[in-house]
Amino acid sequence: LSICKSILDITARHAAGRRVAVVHVQVGQLRQIVPDTLTYCWDLVSDGTEMSDARLEVTQVPARIFCRSCNHEAPLPDVASFTCAQCGARSTEVTTGEEFLVTSLELSEEAGT
Repeated sequence: LSICKSILDITARHAAGRRVAVVHVQVGQLRQIVPDTLTYCWDLVSDGTEMSDARLEVTQVPARIFCRSCNHEAPLPDVASFTCAQCGARSTEVTTGEEFLVTSLELSEEAGT
C-alpha cells in the first residue's frame, strides 16, 4: 500500500491537475513486488482521490546478467543463482531486473477535478 501511495503522490505531482487515464510502471523481476498485488493496492489507494479513474499498467522487466569473465549477457535462468550459464563464472552483474519506475502517464483530454 505504501508503494502505491508513493506512486499516487508522484502521479498527482506530475499531472498538475490534469486527469490521468493510465499510469505506466516498470517493475523488475528481482523486486519483491507482485504486479497483480500492486494493481489491486492501486485500486484501494486511488479510490476516492483525483486518480480514482486512473488505471495502473505494470510491465515486468525480466532479469538479465552480464558475465565479466566471458562478456556473455543472458536472461537470469534462476534467481537463486547468479552464475554465468556460458562459462560458469560467478563474476556477474545484474543488467536488468531491478527496476521500479513510473515511466509515463497517459492524460485524458478532460480537465481534472
